[in-house]
Amino acid sequence: MNRKKFLKLGSLGLGSLPLFSFSETVVQKPIVISTWESGMGVNAAAWEILGINGKAIDAVEAGAVHMENEINCCVGLGGYPDRDGIVTLDACIMDEHSNCGAVAGIEQIKHPVSVARKVMEKTPHVLLVGNGAQQFAIENGFEKEPPILSDDAIKAYKNWLMKSEYKPIINIENKKEHGPFAPAFFEDGTPNHDTMGLVAMDNAGNLSGAVTTSGMAFKIHGRVGDSPVIGAGLFVDNEVGAATSSGVGEEVIRICGTHLVVEFMRQGYSPELACKKAVERIVNRDRAKAKTLQVGFLALNKKGQFGAYSILDGFTFCVKTGTENKMYKAKHLL
Repeated sequence: MNRKKFLKLGSLGLGSLPLFSFSETVVQKPIVISTWESGMGVNAAAWEILGINGKAIDAVEAGAVHMENEINCCVGLGGYPDRDGIVTLDACIMDEHSNCGAVAGIEQIKHPVSVARKVMEKTPHVLLVGNGAQQFAIENGFEKEPPILSDDAIKAYKNWLMKSEYKPIINIENKKEHGPFAPAFFEDGTPNHDTMGLVAMDNAGNLSGAVTTSGMAFKIHGRVGDSPVIGAGLFVDNEVGAATSSGVGEEVIRICGTHLVVEFMRQGYSPELACKKAVERIVNRDRAKAKTLQVGFLALNKKGQFGAYSILDGFTFCVKTGTENKMYKAKHLL
């Protein structure tokens, strides 16, 4: 990029968030990448393990746990409730050996990602749901905890009850209240990006990933999106790379999104181009519908190259290496 183009970006207020591709850059191991601006803190938690030559699987769990501990966010027991006022959580985790575990619709358990890891390590299964997932968690030392909704979540739910209408509006950017890259809000201003996904590569070159979410705000009770579905919200292939997603989970499930991204990387596409081609798969199926929703993919390959792409403007991601700690704005198709 020449100086003139760089100054032009700076004049738009985007100089600190590069819009050009870094997917061809080979970075030094280890590396962790995560979705949204909240990924800065998530990456820092993961780096406490990666930075001392720890394993990627431990790092991604630590990063997800960090997010689940936050009260004023859309993940964990402080997340937005469903339309019945109940907070239900989904999570998954996957390591370099294709071992994986997940929970969906679990209630009153603070760290669903850690329960997912127990499913991976202690059972022959991949996914446990609802009461069964909660029972398994309690049997493995997790305690039931009541949701602690933030004041914002309580206010948003009360406002929603006045209409009882599920109508997310994509990419309304209330910059004054929510920052310049707020990706999706309800009519009342409730943020509706609700997923934390991260993938990492450790010093040994092994890949792992994790996802945790409280699901879409005011969803039908029992709704499960892509986040706990291996191959949809998360996929890891230690020979090729790893990918995670965020956005409208139903659209990701329809194309087995993260598995598709990894398969594109297997074919030789860069992480960014692989994410773009997965986005195109959604858009080309129904372009008019695609204009009303947001999906973003984030990928990391075995060379340490990373990239992201989304349907609409506003998808951000964070990268942490031994020499870099930045947030980027992903390219978008529409």
